[in-house]
Amino acid sequence: QVQLIESGGGLVQAGGSLRLSCAASGRTFSTYCMGWFRQGAGKEREFVAAIGRSGGITNYADFVKGRFTVSRDNAKNTVYLQMSSLKPEDTAVYYCAADRSCLRSPGARQGLYDYWGQGTQVTVSS
Repeated sequence: QVQLIESGGGLVQAGGSLRLSCAASGRTFSTYCMGWFRQGAGKEREFVAAIGRSGGITNYADFVKGRFTVSRDNAKNTVYLQMSSLKPEDTAVYYCAADRSCLRSPGARQGLYDYWGQGTQVTVSS
């Protein structure tokens, strides 16, 4: 079992930046692909970004390309989501997730992910 704990959310003005962190328990972090998803009020949860096991392969939703960057530090069992040029429509609860069966390319489909964090709220004011 893997526990994932997100942090770094908060209130920021439009155009600002935030960095989310997701700390994982256990000794197998480097074998998982990691993903970030978000769910706005009244909306379905959607894919944001994902990163492969070594960090060499990334995958982004079109609406965050050029604004968000996903990275990981396997020595610290942590994955990050650097968010810049934030917009009010980025307001959501952000979740990290772990895919233990990932071989190479990190996927965007929620069903691929086995473990989920509790989420951290990001609010972008206009």
